[in-house]
Amino acid sequence: MILSLFRTDPAQEAGQALYDAAVNKARAMPFYRDLAVPDTLEGRFEMIAIHVFLILRRLKGEDAACKKVSQKLFDIMFQNMDDSLRELGVGDLVVGKKIRKLAENFFGRVGAYEEAMRKDAAENNLQALAKALGRNVYEDEAAPHAGDLATYVLSAVACIEKQPPARIAGGIIRFPDVGAQS
Repeated sequence: MILSLFRTDPAQEAGQALYDAAVNKARAMPFYRDLAVPDTLEGRFEMIAIHVFLILRRLKGEDAACKKVSQKLFDIMFQNMDDSLRELGVGDLVVGKKIRKLAENFFGRVGAYEEAMRKDAAENNLQALAKALGRNVYEDEAAPHAGDLATYVLSAVACIEKQPPARIAGGIIRFPDVGAQS
């Protein structure tokens, strides 16, 4: 009975490992140095959101274990955002509103990225995704590096698609190097 208090939830552990992997990749210097992603709170949120989206996209439609890990990943992401806002000194009364706004922003981005990747031809995917990323990451649809970031995202989609969903649901994922898609 007491031992059950010390058992860990495999889905929680996998979700945390996936979130950690997404954050680590989102912090990769080439995004900020080479692709000119703004090195701000907003820019870092955008990169985390992209990498979490990529993971959630891969696990979507898979078995119940993948669904559970997806939910844990999402929950962990927003709990981390909540914790970060509190560390920055945002008051308790405002945190909920800010988290709600971040969640709305995240779902808006997911919708825009999914729509951009639904296009028929690969060239259209790249252009549509570059516009969506330009709008969200750079605040300019025609941002000079939006196409490079879109190329990375499509490369990451291809890389993640090759990875077994059970492995990802176990908390193990690999993202491509930034610039490796060239």
